[in-house]
Amino acid sequence: MVSTDEIRATVIDHVLVHGMTMKKAGQRVQPNISRFTVLTVCRPIPWIYFCKCMFSFCRIERLPHGGGRTSMFSPHQETLIVDMVCENNTIKLREIQLRIIEDNVHFESIDSVSLSTPVLKRNRPCMKQLYKVPFERNSDRVEEQRFQYIQRVFELDAMEKLHECIYMDEAGFNLTKRRRRGRSVIGQRAIVGVPGQRGGNVTLCAAISNHGVVHHHANLGPFNTHQLFIFLNHM
Repeated sequence: MVSTDEIRATVIDHVLVHGMTMKKAGQRVQPNISRFTVLTVCRPIPWIYFCKCMFSFCRIERLPHGGGRTSMFSPHQETLIVDMVCENNTIKLREIQLRIIEDNVHFESIDSVSLSTPVLKRNRPCMKQLYKVPFERNSDRVEEQRFQYIQRVFELDAMEKLHECIYMDEAGFNLTKRRRRGRSVIGQRAIVGVPGQRGGNVTLCAAISNHGVVHHHANLGPFNTHQLFIFLNHM
């Protein structure tokens, strides 16, 4: 395969100017260029120009791809659509369609667009798996609060009067959960019995200290603010 325009120009020069054959010209430029590849390079030239050796009529550069329908969006408009996807990775095609139609500043010449048109070949924005990124958890405000909390704990540990730290946490689980993997003999499935209906979620809240568990309470359903206050009052 001829990869660059310089190699194409060299091949055509060997054929037209020096009068080499297709096979010899291909081997002179690169050993792996066959005579069929050289013929493909020189094919757009009429055979009469071979006789006249008119090198100026020879096309060296590749012609741009033509044919088909022209692009609906300009390069600037395609960049704006890609920016929509980069700004909001959960955006839908219908939302992109509505934003294009309603934007009379950047897409003023477009009155209607199909759902498949915004799927551009440039940059190829396609469907991918979404990954959860805790931006608020890693924000500057939250990091500063964590820093102040650590400094406060260090100050309490440095005081002469001993302080007892109590740690609280909650965890949710379901009573109908079963193991997903089991053992069985070859040729038989590993099965486990499950109830007909899925049970409710149970939330366990507990407080521990250096001396062990201070208080714990299980609740059917999630813990809210009111139930958390009740839990603190019973400690």
